[in-house]
Amino acid sequence: MKVEATDLPSVLLLTPTVYRDERGAFQETFNLKRMVEAGLPDSWVQDNFSVSKKNVLRGIHYQLVQPQGKLVRVTHGAVLDVAVDLRRSSYAFGKHVAVELSAENGKMLWIPAGFGHAFVVLSEEAGFAYKVTDYYSQVGERTILWNDPDLAIDWPVSKEDAIVSEKDRRGEGFRSAEVFE
Repeated sequence: MKVEATDLPSVLLLTPTVYRDERGAFQETFNLKRMVEAGLPDSWVQDNFSVSKKNVLRGIHYQLVQPQGKLVRVTHGAVLDVAVDLRRSSYAFGKHVAVELSAENGKMLWIPAGFGHAFVVLSEEAGFAYKVTDYYSQVGERTILWNDPDLAIDWPVSKEDAIVSEKDRRGEGFRSAEVFE
């Protein structure tokens, strides 16, 4: 597995080895020993999976109570995945990294606790799988507006074409959002 640093501290891009032949392909998507060697946690509590259609944009989500680290990947299709540093004490506070994740490239993104997370579907449909380090906490959940100009995320979908939930439409502005210290 290839492990690469991103422009954000502690956010890692992981590329598993994919073995292809005339039958198809095989890749190891999780190996605790290798993940720990790469600097990821050794404790995971839940696996989640969603399917979304083209232009669905989910996020920017995070939890102040029971913050979650996330290891995200795409099972079919493609997404632009975004992590935003929401740790006020970080030199990268308010900065983001955007990575295309697809079934084809097999890449995964490690997003530690303290970061916001969002993605938009680039293909006709995408399956999105992720492991988390803590349980979901509705009371701790927060959402920052996906297209907040202070974050300057270059989304490949217009405001008119983005398919966004009501919760995400009501997201807080970055400057007024509760964030991590």
